[in-house]
Amino acid sequence: MTDLPLRSPAIPVTDPEAGLRITEIFYSLQGEALTSGLPTIFVRLTGCPLRCVYCDTEYAFSGGERQSLETIITTIKSYPCKRICLTGGEPLAQPNAIELIKRLLAEDYEISLETAGALSVQNVPPAVSKVMDLKTPSSGEVDKNLWSNLNYLTQHDQLKFVIMNREDYDWAKAKFIEHQLDKLVGTVWFSPMFNVAEDDALNNNSPDVPLLARELAEWMLADALPVRFQLQLHKIIWADAKGK
Repeated sequence: MTDLPLRSPAIPVTDPEAGLRITEIFYSLQGEALTSGLPTIFVRLTGCPLRCVYCDTEYAFSGGERQSLETIITTIKSYPCKRICLTGGEPLAQPNAIELIKRLLAEDYEISLETAGALSVQNVPPAVSKVMDLKTPSSGEVDKNLWSNLNYLTQHDQLKFVIMNREDYDWAKAKFIEHQLDKLVGTVWFSPMFNVAEDDALNNNSPDVPLLARELAEWMLADALPVRFQLQLHKIIWADAKGK
């Protein structure tokens, strides 16, 4: 079987025996969304159809190792945790991700799915908390937003906007109001673009990241939007280390 192309939107493979191409499976603290700070097993799938300018997991675009669903589940069971985050890349670029989700739900795992929102979430089981990223103009991929996905979101799900500048903020605010996003999902996050090479951002030796975070906080306070501010906890603790 052909491996995952770099920018393929999806592979028409639904045979569970084909397994999934995996970049890494690791155990860490969740760094964002509603379960932030909780121990979590991360399953990072390989491949993504998007190329967002702020992407911090480019190493997951290609490579990885094809593993059977049984092997993946065995690895997951080796960790002392029942909480899973399925991430990427873009997990939904591999249709067998849905089969893995179903098997893990049958094993009583709590699952969140991080998705870029460019591929349909229609077939994602409702027990999964979808954390969907709506691409802002500065991402370079705003035209890839699949707006029909909003029809499949519930109060169990979450939406995230990565903000790089005032244009992104104004765009996100307009979309929030236009689609009444707080009525569609349980939580909407505004997250400043936050790439950290070292931990200097915490002591202001790296002024750009803290400045954007402070600006975003001020914009949100001024508009009193019912959205949540978010910094990625794992980047504060471990910078951009893989497997963390």
